[in-house]
Order: sequence, then structure tokens, then C-alpha cells
Amino acid sequence: MSKDIKIKKGLTIKLKGEAEKTLSSAPRSRTFAIRPSEFHLITPKMVVREGGEVQAGDTIFYSKNNELIKFVSPVSGTLTKIERGAKRVITEITIEADSQDAFKDFGSLDPKAANAEAIKARLLESGCWPFIMQRPYAVIADTEQEPKAIFISAFSSAPLANDVDFSLRGKEAELQAAVTALSKLTKGQVHVGIDKNGNSPLNGLKDVSIHAVSGPHPAGNVGTQINKISPVNKGEIVWTIAPQDLVIIGELLLTGKFNAERVIALSGSEVKAPKYYRTRIGSEVATFLYDSGLNDEDGRVINGDVLTGRKISPKGHLGFYNNVVTVIPEGDDYELFGWNKPVFNKMSTSRALTFSWLSPNKKYDLNTNTNGEHRAFVVTGVYEEVFPLDMYPMQMLKACMVKDLDEMEALGMYEVAPEDFALTEFVCVSKQPHQQIIRNGLDLMYKEIG
Repeated sequence: MSKDIKIKKGLTIKLKGEAEKTLSSAPRSRTFAIRPSEFHLITPKMVVREGGEVQAGDTIFYSKNNELIKFVSPVSGTLTKIERGAKRVITEITIEADSQDAFKDFGSLDPKAANAEAIKARLLESGCWPFIMQRPYAVIADTEQEPKAIFISAFSSAPLANDVDFSLRGKEAELQAAVTALSKLTKGQVHVGIDKNGNSPLNGLKDVSIHAVSGPHPAGNVGTQINKISPVNKGEIVWTIAPQDLVIIGELLLTGKFNAERVIALSGSEVKAPKYYRTRIGSEVATFLYDSGLNDEDGRVINGDVLTGRKISPKGHLGFYNNVVTVIPEGDDYELFGWNKPVFNKMSTSRALTFSWLSPNKKYDLNTNTNGEHRAFVVTGVYEEVFPLDMYPMQMLKACMVKDLDEMEALGMYEVAPEDFALTEFVCVSKQPHQQIIRNGLDLMYKEIG
């Protein structure tokens, strides 16, 4: 039974360069890379040395603090390089891929017949556990604790985001296997948020509670849906998982293979022919980036969407959790008297000198320029206009900045993740790094409270 959720506060940012609904297979990547920094608070302990051969699904490293949490190779090949940074911290692991993948066979597992212990053991053994994130703290789920519920957002409302309905087309069997398995890992429900105006492959699945969600961004954020369905209080834990990761888990259970396939939306105004590509976790971005062509070789390549993604080199690799690569103009130019003249080609929540409010359906070609410098934190009330969670965003940010743990707890810090503050960062007149502030606050709570 569907339960509607309507979000009123927020901001839909319309940009040029939406990916066309056509799917191509990206050329085979020569190398694949895994960055331990993507797994927050995980210290890697290597299992394979340089020169070692691996199959797809073989363990490459595990968490030093919890040996049960393993990270596996997305392809078969040879581990050619382990890059290290300051204090010999591992920054990147590179695998030179074989021409065809050889898979480690974990054996199939019937999610209907298997018990929770067997399912959990299979997810840990196969390297699928890192797909499961937990709140509080927005980190990989604790293997020793049971969540009160599991949340899956089956659509994204972010600018130029991957159309989940399109990406998951034809994967109903894998999705059903995954959600059936996950339903046995919690005494609560598996909540799935779908686009009310879409045609989600997850709609109609068994063992889930479907919620039809509508409204502006961040309606598609899983944190928004958690807040409206079952907020996280002190002492409670919920798990979250991305829909494309469900497909990997489902295929593992049905076939016994860890198939790290991804459907990527290559989008942005600097892409000549934005569309969808089938590739693998950790592949070279250039394999599909230059296949579509770029309008400007100096554009900003972002691993993720424009609000929460990370800048990478065009020769970089796809992130472990990413399903979209965005290319937009680099904001390295300056406008003479740009602060003192009417603006028609930029989007703003303010009506001061900007006229985007006159054209609500207009699509913009925005660059990375912040249109201002870092300055004192001022109270404007603009955060509350785009923040749909039942919280006080300004007070929470300030509590994190002054490291007031009691205030952070009282304001509901257990429920949020950095991505929940991406919009407030976008509209911030003070140019404060909201997502980093929240990340630092969560890390402090994890260290001091646990």
C-alpha cells in the first residue's frame, strides 16, 4: 500500500545537460581504482600486495577496526599499485583489468529460505556490506547492531541526477531478492520512497512499504524520507542503501557473483551528447567521458551531482557509490561590477538584482563560481525556506562549529548526513561549507559518544 509524502520546502535547480534516456555500454576500462577515503572512518588493512592477481569478488582489504567488513575487487586482473599519502595512509588502489572478468563464486542463496545470520554472513563475505550505510553518523553500518528500519530512496531529485526508474529497468528479480533478504535483517520495515510521478520498478515488490514522494529537491534524499516516515532518536539506528546497490546484492544472492555493474548518467552542459552508460565501479571516467565528447576540455568534472559530488580529473575513476558524472563550466572568470547589475542568467532564491523567479521553468548553464567570498555567518532565514526536515538548520550548524555536543543532540544531529545540508550550502550568502561542518560535527559525536 502506498503512503504519500509531499515535500513543500526545498528548491529544484534546473540545469542544462540532462542525460538522454539512451543506454550504451562504455568501452572496457583498462584500470580500475578503489579509494579507501570514500569509506568514511575506515582504516584499510591490505590482503593483496602489489603484483597480486584477483578475481571479481576477491577481498582486497578489510577494515582494521572490524575484520568482518571486507572490500572486494570489482573486476579480475592484477593489483598494480597501492598509492600512499602522508603517514603512509593508503589513498588509492589500482587494478589493471583482464580483457574479460573471472568471478569468484560465492554460491547462490535463496533469500526466502535463508535466515538472517546466513544473509548477513553472505553480505559480509562478498564485500556487499559497505553498500549499507547507517544513521546516526552516516557511516558504513555496524555489523553488531540491528536497525529499527531500512530506507531506500528509489528516485533522486538532485540537479541532473540519474533517473533511477530508467537505470533499474528490467532488474525486478534482483531487486526483489535484495529487499526480501534485507527485510530479514530488521524487525521493522523496509521503506521504499518512489517518485509519485514516475514508474518505479520497485513499485509492487513484496516485503516493502512503498511511499510515493513528491515535491522539490531534496524530496529524493533518503534523509528527507526518514524524517517524514520514522525520525531517528537517540539510541536508534536505521540503515540506508542505494537502489543500484540493491541490484548488486540481488544478483549476488541469485547467481553467487559479485557483479559491480553501474548504470551511469553522464550529464552537464559541457557534455556534447549526455546519456547513460553501463560500466563498473571504479572504472576510468575517460572511457565514457570522451565517448560523448566535451564542449570544453577545461570543464569541471564531478564524481556525483553538482551539490554533493567531488571534483576529479578527466583521467580519474568512478567513485564506489556514484551513479552520475557531471561536467559543468569551470567558474574561473570574474564579472566587472557583477554585484551591481541585474542578472538574468543565474538562479537565486533572492529577488535582489536577479530575475530567475520570473522564469520558474528556465534551465540554466551554471558554473562553479560561488559568486562571493567566505564571510561572517549571518542570520537571513533563507536556510529554513529550502530545508524540509523538522529541525533548525542554522542552530545545528552553529552547534557543530562550536562543538556543543549537548546542543547537537537536542537539535536532532543523529538523523542527518552532510547531503541533507547541500541545499542550504547552495543558498548560503555567507559561503560557509555546510556539508563539511556537518561532517565534522558527526565525526566529533562518533568519537565522543559512539
